[in-house]
Amino acid sequence: MSRIFFAQLALIGVLALVFWSLSGSVAGYSALLGGAICIIPNAFLALRLRLLGHDFGANDLVKAAYIGELGKFALTVVLFSVVFMLVRPLKGGALFAAFIATQIMALFGLLIHDRKTDV
Repeated sequence: MSRIFFAQLALIGVLALVFWSLSGSVAGYSALLGGAICIIPNAFLALRLRLLGHDFGANDLVKAAYIGELGKFALTVVLFSVVFMLVRPLKGGALFAAFIATQIMALFGLLIHDRKTDV
């Protein structure tokens, strides 16, 4: 999970620099915020599952994962709401592009990790 997290951080930095250089500072910080809206809830879920440790059974782990996913969703909604209410000016395209790209990075990271463990 830590490799995916650091890959997401690197992607956010690259996207912010690209948007900053192509469309200006507003697009740059909008991309940073979009990436942060994605990575903060992901980190919350990963930390929640990691803190469970190995002392819990499968049912407890599944229950914690469901609760963690609900928390992740709620945190994503709250972060989007806060950004849209408090940040002016904002470039929505850069914000959503970085959010989606960071989500895709997590998906690819999980797919690649699963493929490596199957071999």
